[in-house]
Amino acid sequence: MQSEVMFAGFGGQGILLSGKILAQTAMDQGFEVAWVPSYGPEMRGGTAYCTVVISDEPIGSPIIKNPAHLVAMNRPSLEKFAGIVKPKGVILINASLIPIRSGRDDIDELIVQTTEIASEIGNIRAANIVALASFIARSRIVDFDIFRECVKKEFSKKPKLIPLNMKAVDKGKLAANFDV
Repeated sequence: MQSEVMFAGFGGQGILLSGKILAQTAMDQGFEVAWVPSYGPEMRGGTAYCTVVISDEPIGSPIIKNPAHLVAMNRPSLEKFAGIVKPKGVILINASLIPIRSGRDDIDELIVQTTEIASEIGNIRAANIVALASFIARSRIVDFDIFRECVKKEFSKKPKLIPLNMKAVDKGKLAANFDV
């Protein structure tokens, strides 16, 4: 079994952090993992994306041409990458910033208002955790309880952020069951 996930959006949306948390969750579950970040020179506001490869065997190459899944946090990312996702994959669309859909009927399209949900729980910067939780809940690519623990671990050096991010995890999981 091998699965590839691409996270894409603007720099500053927590794209690389989302990939890092997914990679850590998969490692904690005993999988082989490759995490490859990429970002433009602008950083915040520029394009950022990363790929995470998860496998139960050694990974031959971390370079992905056609990911199984996509988490698109902005419209340019959806437009650029939706067409390369493998059939039957999950494409999460951040409907807060993306007014269009993927145009694909051979994938599981998950529409989530990530920014609105994050704003409701107290901080729009948690939109990436909302999106990641929704994606994991829908795709079942890793164990959700292990993911929850990895989020706690990631924010352990800033303990005041843990409750906010746990709310983001819970709201994201709930959103995975309801397309808008």
